[in-house]
Amino acid sequence: MPGILVAAISLLFLSCRSLTSIDDHALVLPSARIETRQAPAADELSSPTRVVVLGTGTPIPDAFRAGPSIAVIHKGESYLFDAGAGAVRQATIARYKYDIPSLYPSEICCVFLSHLHSDHTLDLSELAHTLWWRRSESLQAWGPAGIERMANALLELIAADADFRINGLQPVANPDGYKIQHHTIRPGTLLEKDDLLIEAFVVNHGDIEPAYGFKVTTDDLSLVISGDTAYSEVIAEKSQGVDLLFHEVISRQGLERNSPDFQRYHNSVHTTSDELARLAVIARPGKLVLYHGLFYGSEESTVLDEIRAIYDGEVILADDLQSFSSERR
Repeated sequence: MPGILVAAISLLFLSCRSLTSIDDHALVLPSARIETRQAPAADELSSPTRVVVLGTGTPIPDAFRAGPSIAVIHKGESYLFDAGAGAVRQATIARYKYDIPSLYPSEICCVFLSHLHSDHTLDLSELAHTLWWRRSESLQAWGPAGIERMANALLELIAADADFRINGLQPVANPDGYKIQHHTIRPGTLLEKDDLLIEAFVVNHGDIEPAYGFKVTTDDLSLVISGDTAYSEVIAEKSQGVDLLFHEVISRQGLERNSPDFQRYHNSVHTTSDELARLAVIARPGKLVLYHGLFYGSEESTVLDEIRAIYDGEVILADDLQSFSSERR
């Protein structure tokens, strides 16, 4: 029996990813550094568009995957798409890992919420209220109907903190910094700034209405972010020939391990690996990047095998903090 126990524990450790690294090239990050800036620096303005996948996870707690959040960095500004649990900490790491000043939490200007499920919004308060008194501008938040209610609730949540700081001894550079500037999404153009265009389109997330996907186009990069959705011909159309398609996925093999009730549910609100492969055959993106993946006990790599059995393009199963940038410059 002791031998069996030791063997089982050994297998468990072999099947897990290492939580620490003893690599000589391990990343060293600064701690507790306060940053402010008046405007983007010249090198930020001239840098290629970059995408950092801050979180690739789901509502299921995961030691290696934060909640869903994707950052698009363009000309010295960072635009977040969803703000799942852990997104702000991941943004802080990415700020130093990739030297992106606009990913410092209180410098992030904007967030776009695909829908209001908790796993896509849990870090909205942390994003808006981390060092809020040092923000030059309040966080801008776009979301479906219900965003006003959420923003007002977070205003009440932070009210005591705001009162203590504004009316206490602490210096406060921006007394309104804690207030979320909210905008209700309608399909079409959400933001147009110089050569940046952010568009929203309706996707099918079952009874969660409305839910949105996003298309981002800059002078050097085009990408689509699916949000949570069942198979969508709209996404296939919007993704035609884009450089990057970030799409949620559920493993067909993993789904079949679920109860009949959950299989019915997931089939109506998420995109299975075989469905996503067929969508990619139509859209032919430069890279198909999988995030927000549900595996339900299957090896994560299984979902790649399921897609590659149908689709011959480049497919990447994203890890947290994975970065993509324009290859056109």
